[in-house]
Amino acid sequence: MSTPIVHGGGITAAAAAFGGSPEDWLDLSTGINPCPVALPDIPARAWHRLPDRHLIDEARRAARDHYRSGEILPLPVPGTQSVIQLLPRLVDAGRLVGGTDNRVAVTDDRLAVVSPTYGEYARAFVSAGFAVDAVDDLAAVGAGHRLAVVVNPNNPDGLIWPAETLIALHDRMKAADGLLVVDEAFGDTDPALSLASRASQLSNLIIFRSFGKFFGLAGLRLGFAIARSDILTRFEDWLGPWAVSGPALSIAGSLLRSDISPIRGRIDERCAGLHGALKGAGLQISGGTALFTLVADARADDIYTHLCRHHILVRKFDYAPEWLRFGLPPDPAADRRLGEALQRFER
Repeated sequence: MSTPIVHGGGITAAAAAFGGSPEDWLDLSTGINPCPVALPDIPARAWHRLPDRHLIDEARRAARDHYRSGEILPLPVPGTQSVIQLLPRLVDAGRLVGGTDNRVAVTDDRLAVVSPTYGEYARAFVSAGFAVDAVDDLAAVGAGHRLAVVVNPNNPDGLIWPAETLIALHDRMKAADGLLVVDEAFGDTDPALSLASRASQLSNLIIFRSFGKFFGLAGLRLGFAIARSDILTRFEDWLGPWAVSGPALSIAGSLLRSDISPIRGRIDERCAGLHGALKGAGLQISGGTALFTLVADARADDIYTHLCRHHILVRKFDYAPEWLRFGLPPDPAADRRLGEALQRFER
């Protein structure tokens, strides 16, 4: 069994190690909007009945319009983590799996993950018996790679790949009968980066979109997959019936059709507050997105521990000990709390 990936969150464990109750901690370890939107009215039948087809269809139409995916109706999934786990099933001796044989073949084919990035991609493929190359540039993805994963914008450094560069990579992958997966989990704050509007012309492309990060509703466990119909049909079949709850579908159908400009404005405001606290403490911002900021500092481990002692949790990285990722504080009071704690750090 492979070692679990360390993610953001974990306030309960942090409180057990450093004291205090989880409710008193300031959790800046994730890239989730800390100002969740108000929930729309949810019809009682969404709670009472199994998810009706019309709820699924309405959520898919709302997602199509929101993501501008044209002819493609995005598939709602119970968090994009669920379909990451299914990706190995699409690969069998370098070909898309056909028919009903869902067995995973252990092959000599290699997969590429542009790294460093979200660790669950490599873990899912390694667990399924595939060899994974962690590459640092799209040019390193070659004809021998049956599938490539690019997170755009990337987590945790916020690196952005231009659309035309990704389309060129897709065309190379398609020529070699391979697939390109583009994870746009943090794409809602800058929709111009998305490939969703061109997905219907890119047959070997799979896009994953997160719902909970932007809307601040990560506990809903909802995401969307955008791809050609036969791939989405396989995902839907493998996930099984009623994979997404009726309340989640109802919320998605409402919020994806709402005016999201106030949400973007609030996120920008919170990002500015975070940057002010970091710069006021003399920390160097080295990357990020509107939903998180990456700091590079040789004292990162000591800063992390210092903040934990002040009951503030940020994200550290075993593969990059000089990195700390800061999520957005929820309000100006949290900005001040973070800034004051950082300024107490003994340099």
